[in-house]
Amino acid sequence: MINPVLEIRFGYGVRPGAPPATVASYLSGLRRADPLAQSFPRPSLQHRIDFYLGLQSARADERNNKRGAGSRVMELEQTMRSIIGEDMRAYLGRATFSENGFRERLVAFWADHFTVSGREPSIMLAVGAYLDEAIRPAIAGKFADMLRAVVTHPAMLLYLDQNTSIGPGSPQGLNTGQGLNENLAREVLELHTLGVSGTYSQTDVRQLAELFTGLSIDENGFVYNAHAAEPGSEQILGKTYGSNNPVLSDIFAFLDDLALNPQTASHIASKLAVHFISENPPAELVAGMAETYQSSGGDLFEVYQTLLDHPASMKPPGAKAKWPTEYVVSSLRALDLGEELLNASLDDLQGLHTSLLAMGQDLFRASGPDGLSEAAADWITPPTLAARIEWAGLLANEFGQDLDPRPLLDETLGEVASPELRFAVAEAESRWEGVALMLVSPEFNRR
Repeated sequence: MINPVLEIRFGYGVRPGAPPATVASYLSGLRRADPLAQSFPRPSLQHRIDFYLGLQSARADERNNKRGAGSRVMELEQTMRSIIGEDMRAYLGRATFSENGFRERLVAFWADHFTVSGREPSIMLAVGAYLDEAIRPAIAGKFADMLRAVVTHPAMLLYLDQNTSIGPGSPQGLNTGQGLNENLAREVLELHTLGVSGTYSQTDVRQLAELFTGLSIDENGFVYNAHAAEPGSEQILGKTYGSNNPVLSDIFAFLDDLALNPQTASHIASKLAVHFISENPPAELVAGMAETYQSSGGDLFEVYQTLLDHPASMKPPGAKAKWPTEYVVSSLRALDLGEELLNASLDDLQGLHTSLLAMGQDLFRASGPDGLSEAAADWITPPTLAARIEWAGLLANEFGQDLDPRPLLDETLGEVASPELRFAVAEAESRWEGVALMLVSPEFNRR
């Protein structure tokens, strides 16, 4: 009987017929090329910007009653819905087909850590490119490199209104009277690096907001606008950055120092351990990961190795509840429904999004910059559990009629399945009901 602990805790569950995961395969896979990025190609940010500018132009024509503009707007809005729907298909499809579920879980973890929420259409349109350009390529490198990519990505700048932040003493600030926006500075310190309990002051936030002025966007994507950058030096966390001639390298110098701050090491180690192990992970694990982070200069690959090598990694799973996307993907993998996801219509994808909403997760639209909850109690509530049960029943009824649930249980949960679950599945009145019982079981809903 298989022991699927690695795939349950660090991946998206077992996919029948796929080679079993090992610590070595998970880690070596992170060092190799990313095949699924090519299998699910998505439009670049520049393509999305050009498209959105065209949509805005068509809307302006419609407001001016230009002939044919209304139908053109409808056509472009349908295209935008298609782009966003295909982003969802790619996100779920990569996880469903992946032979290295750890890579896909890391993409999800870092996308949540550096949350960009598509509450506005322009941001929602950019989220897919943000994941592919700022997050996905950087998950196994130095944290400083990911931090740079995130802080300068137009999706993050739009989401936290950094494009509206103007140095009061800059040429643009003096001409327009515009001022600072502290959103990005605050979230970088509080959420992305030092943590809520980190040692920093409101003065540090204000000074960092001044340093960040100049980070902006235009029709070509990210731009450093020196005319909007606050002149002079800033004192942040006890160190001086910047000059009377602001340049982007001043910001990068600060981000590199921030990435190596011991409090950042502790915060990142704790978040990874809480996400993958439990809400209260072993203190020695967190300390060991933080030590690895510092000794390696923030090398995330080395931190993951410390995590995977710890005995807690192979203890029976169940301390964490799967996020709805994790639950859906693990269900698709268990029933080998990857092709069905590939062939799903946009209406079907919208229906899947509606199911995720009922389970408590609005994909790509987190409620705030702090991302998704790590508390199991927030995901397994009466209404969200009812939504999981309903979805599992529909899935099993449609695709599980001819599946024998007993070997399926052995393949997907193996030693993790309790005797009670084995009895219930074996005694189910029909095959599909046995499949549904597996999908709604605590063992399948937790990791």
